[in-house]
Amino acid sequence: MLRRRRKVVVTIRKALTYATCVIALAGLLSGHLYVFRSSTVPEFPDSYKLPTVTQHEINYQKLSTERSWTQELAPPQLSKEQILAHISKAPVLSSKLDGARRNPDYDKLWKPPTSRGFVPCVVSSPNYTAPAESKGYLVVSTNGGLNQMRTGICDMVAVARLIKATLVIPELDKRSFWKDTSNFSDVFDEDHFINALANDIRVIKKPPKGIPSSAKVVKHFKSWSGLNYYQDAIAPMWEEYEVIRAAKSDSRLANNNLPTDIQKLRCRTCFEALRFSPKIEAMGKLLVERMRSYGPYIALHLRYEKDMLAFSGCTHSLSEAEAEELRIIRENTAYWKVKDIDATQQRSKGYCPLTPKEVGIFLRALGYPQETPIYIASGEIYGGDSHLAELRSRFPMLMGKEKLASVEELDPFNGHATQLAALDYIVSVESDVFIPTYSGNMARAVEGHRRFLGHRKTISPDRKSLVRLFDKMERGILKEGPKLSYWVVEIHKKLQGSPRRRKGPVSGTKGMDRFRSEESFYENPLPDCLCRRETPNLNTTLGIM
Repeated sequence: MLRRRRKVVVTIRKALTYATCVIALAGLLSGHLYVFRSSTVPEFPDSYKLPTVTQHEINYQKLSTERSWTQELAPPQLSKEQILAHISKAPVLSSKLDGARRNPDYDKLWKPPTSRGFVPCVVSSPNYTAPAESKGYLVVSTNGGLNQMRTGICDMVAVARLIKATLVIPELDKRSFWKDTSNFSDVFDEDHFINALANDIRVIKKPPKGIPSSAKVVKHFKSWSGLNYYQDAIAPMWEEYEVIRAAKSDSRLANNNLPTDIQKLRCRTCFEALRFSPKIEAMGKLLVERMRSYGPYIALHLRYEKDMLAFSGCTHSLSEAEAEELRIIRENTAYWKVKDIDATQQRSKGYCPLTPKEVGIFLRALGYPQETPIYIASGEIYGGDSHLAELRSRFPMLMGKEKLASVEELDPFNGHATQLAALDYIVSVESDVFIPTYSGNMARAVEGHRRFLGHRKTISPDRKSLVRLFDKMERGILKEGPKLSYWVVEIHKKLQGSPRRRKGPVSGTKGMDRFRSEESFYENPLPDCLCRRETPNLNTTLGIM
C-alpha cells in the first residue's frame, strides 16, 4: 500500500514538472516574438512613444511654408556609402528601449508638460494692412552671437514696419569674440526670409546705389523702446535722411505693451520667416536622426566655454592659472564693461553656469540613468576632457557634433561659430528634454521656440538653490543619494516648461533695470502668440499668414 502511494506522488510530481516547463517555454517564446515583431524597435503604446509633432504643429506647418527638421532631407556632404557606414555604427536598442518603456519613471523623466490647449496664434488682425509706401531704407548692423542676432533681426523687422521702412538684409556681426565671417545667406534662407515677410514689410538684399552720404545717418536706437519712441523720435528722421543705419540690433524693442499685430509679427519672423539655410537645416536634421538612434535624449546647453567664464568672472573649481587666464581675457575685451568681479559672490547669487561636475550631480539627482544619451550643445568646453571627466563618469554617452558627424560633413561649417551654433540650436529644439546650464541668449531662444511648438520639456536649473546644495556636499553635510534627489526634484517640479504668462518686471526696479528684469519676449511668447484652442477645428483657431 505504501509503495502504491509513493508511485502516485512521483507521477504527480512529474506531471507538475512537465506542465511548469511547458508554461515557461510558452512564455519565453511569446516574449521573444514580442521583442522582435518589428525590424528594429517594437511599437510603443502611445504614452511611451518618443515625442512627435502634435496635431496643431502639423497644421501650423501645413499653413506656413514647408519647413521642418523632421522632414526627409538628403544629408549634405555625405555619400551613400558614408550614410550606410554611419548607420551601421548606430546601436541596436530594441531591448534597452523596451525596458525603458516599462520603467515607471519613464514618464516622469521624458514626458513633456501638458500644453493645456495652447496653440500658436500668429495671424494678423483684420485691421492689419499691406506694407505702407516706404519712407526710406533701414540698414541693420547686428551684434552678438547667433541668438542675440536672431532676436535682434526679429525686432528690426517690427521696427521697419513701425517706421514704414524698407529693410535691407541685415549684416551679421563679424567683430565679436568669435570673429565669424558668415554672411546672412550663409546662416539663414535669404529668399525665404524676403518672401515670407512680403505682406508685412519690403525687404531687399542691398540698398540702391547713388544715395549721397549726406542722406545717410547712423542711429543708436534706445534699448527696450516702445511704439511712441519709434513713431515720434525715429520716423520723423525720414524728412532729412533716406538711409537710417541701426548701429545695434539687440534689445531695441520693448518686451511688452506693444500693439498685438507687432507682437505677432515678431513671432512670425522668429518662428517661420527666419529659418536656417538649407545646408544647415539638412545637417541639423541629420544630427537629430543620429541622436535619436540612441533613444530619447537630453540636449544640454553646457555653457562652460572660455568666453562665458571670462565674461561672467566665474572661476569655481578652476586652477589659479585658469582663473588668471580668464581675468586677462576679460580685461582685454573692450566691450565687456565690468572688469572686477567677485567669483564667489557671482556663484552664490546663481549668476554662474553650472560646472560639468555639478551638471552630472544634478541630472542623477533628477533620476536620469547612467545610460541616458546627452547631446552637448556648446562650443569648445573650457579645459576640454579634464573638466568633462566628472560629467562623463556619471553619463558616458556624451555626444556632440564632432562625434555624430564625420570630419568631411562638418568641414563646411568649421571656423564659423554662428553656423555651428545653428546646428546646436536645431538639435536642442528637437530634443526630448532641453536643459540649459546658464540663462543666456541661446537658452532663452530655445526655450521660447520649444514653448511655441507645444511646450516641450525644458528643465531650467535653479542655480541659486543648487549652489547651496552643492556647497553642503563640499562641506560633507550632504551626500549624493535619496535626500539630495528629493530636494532637487522638489525644487524643479515647476521649472519644466509648462504654460504660463510671460513675467513682467521685478517689483521695485526702475528705469532700464525695470526693462532688464522682464522676461524676454522670445523666451516666452505667451500670451501674444499662444492662445487656447477653442474648437476641435484647429483651422479656425490657428492662423498663419
